[in-house]
Amino acid sequence: MTAQLTERQKEIIGLINKEVKPALGCTEPIAVALAVAKAMEIIEEKGCSSKPEWRMVSDFEIKIEVSGNILKNGMGVGIPGTGMIGLHIAAALGAVCGKSSYGLEVLHDLDAESIARAKELVERKMVSIGLAQTDHKLYVKASVSVLPDHCACAVIEDDHDNIVETSFDSSILLSNHRRGDDGEGSDQKNTLDYGLTVKEIYEFANTVDYEAIKFILESRTLNMALADEGLKGNYGLCVGKTISRSYNQEVFGDDFLSYAMSLTAAASDARMAGCTLAAMSNSGSGNQGITATMPVIAYAKKYGCSDEQLARALIMSHLIAIHIKGYLGKLSALCGCVIASTGSSCGLVWLRGGSYEQICSCIKNMIGNITGMVCDGAKVGCAMKVASGVSSALQSAVLAMDGICVSEHDGIIEKDIEKTIRNLGRIGSVGMQNTDNMILDIMVCK
Repeated sequence: MTAQLTERQKEIIGLINKEVKPALGCTEPIAVALAVAKAMEIIEEKGCSSKPEWRMVSDFEIKIEVSGNILKNGMGVGIPGTGMIGLHIAAALGAVCGKSSYGLEVLHDLDAESIARAKELVERKMVSIGLAQTDHKLYVKASVSVLPDHCACAVIEDDHDNIVETSFDSSILLSNHRRGDDGEGSDQKNTLDYGLTVKEIYEFANTVDYEAIKFILESRTLNMALADEGLKGNYGLCVGKTISRSYNQEVFGDDFLSYAMSLTAAASDARMAGCTLAAMSNSGSGNQGITATMPVIAYAKKYGCSDEQLARALIMSHLIAIHIKGYLGKLSALCGCVIASTGSSCGLVWLRGGSYEQICSCIKNMIGNITGMVCDGAKVGCAMKVASGVSSALQSAVLAMDGICVSEHDGIIEKDIEKTIRNLGRIGSVGMQNTDNMILDIMVCK
């Protein structure tokens, strides 16, 4: 029987449900597919489609405008089931088989017929991708035009599944921009509005009723299935599979670090190469969800932890990643595996009986180590960064458990853990802005 939750506990669980959810495919192209799917549904609602199968046979044009970060993360990543990369095929699939009610699993109904039709649309150049003039790091505008002169639009901002505006033939149907943006705005809270701290996350993970957080074990179900698929198949760079192979044991060994690295990287291998299995995402990123969970899951599997222990450690990891990510924004020049692996490092410390002070030491060790790893777009090579993050996570956890912590006299580390996290956020969101622009410039000019 579930114990009575406090209002604050309910609020934190609501935040977890908002930021931890299944996602099929890399979430930047999926956001594009979602916006297109919504625009297509508006056309259907307005009676512009004369046949039930019109998506498969009619002529329509798709125009996509995206922010630089969406473009960067959508250029080189595999799109589920297609053997193709990029935003063009993602947009076409959203038009052909997408359902906006599925959210980040918008392409759930993907099949061979819809893939063939989407490829046809791309080949006929019915899909165009352009760079939007916007201050939003995460922005997608999808416009679908059908003959003779009808057009439906859908806009996504700030969150990968946050549709803030829709229109039909220039008439606004929905306008739900956040406060401070154009329009009246909505009361939707962002992560920082929740006022989380590492101390509160630690206490919540330790004390919240287990029945209220059992749902988080779906992270194990989804991400472990991806890892198994990555180890069986030949996806991407085969980072996880290569680490796990017996003939490489003289390099990696038969230890927990190699096990955790191989499982986590294998899940990323499969996902970034277009596997049709969903990942449990964190803060809008499947790779971050994988990195925040798989090292913790690997520890639980190897050392026989109970479901309750695993659930509490996953809550710790997910919430730490969400908390830090709140200071960076959903997309930045800083690789998300830095944040996600910091979460999993805290989960490992918790599983090993670590204290609040050791959790703080673990975070400081991570920030003092791999801050500055850049994001140069979503791609199969992300599995290598994920593996590096796992290695750092375990290193930081072991040092923290031995009472070793980067000093506040070093670099960007402060005595106060929240100030340290804010420093990381400033570097990633403000300090690395020129880096972000330069990376995008290099990528689009290749």
